[in-house]
Amino acid sequence: MTIHWQQYAAPGCYDELINNGSGPRPAAQALCEYLASLSDEELHERKTAAELAILVLGITFTVYTEGGSIDRAWPFDIVPRIIPKHEWDRTEAGLKQRVQALNLFIDDLYHDQKIIKDGVFPAEVLTQSVNFRPQCVGVSPRHGVWAHICGSDLVRDKDGT
Repeated sequence: MTIHWQQYAAPGCYDELINNGSGPRPAAQALCEYLASLSDEELHERKTAAELAILVLGITFTVYTEGGSIDRAWPFDIVPRIIPKHEWDRTEAGLKQRVQALNLFIDDLYHDQKIIKDGVFPAEVLTQSVNFRPQCVGVSPRHGVWAHICGSDLVRDKDGT
């Protein structure tokens, strides 16, 4: 399969794979060469196989709406997202910081509630939450981990930052 990088354009957004239609970004060079070696049929077969595996294994997430909840198959792209190490190191540190902040926030809600006393977080949001468990006030989970699973979206703006 021939990929014509100069004909590829993603105007108005940052593309992590291709550098402004001029070719692959350095970190994605080997991946792009490999993808270019695959036929359209092979790419389609791999995409279909991945989608089928996700369906068969029941890998889903739930979308909650006012009317209930809907299970959706996990979206999956067979083309991996290449993030250079120097960028990933900073991203990883930020994600760890975010999870730590989330656990500290939840811990405060179930203990001192400084965030409410300081007027940062409205008490009624907590008391009206169907997820708040008053019976857990004063409880301290092992290692201070309240959020065992946390999903964060990684998003760039149009210039890649």
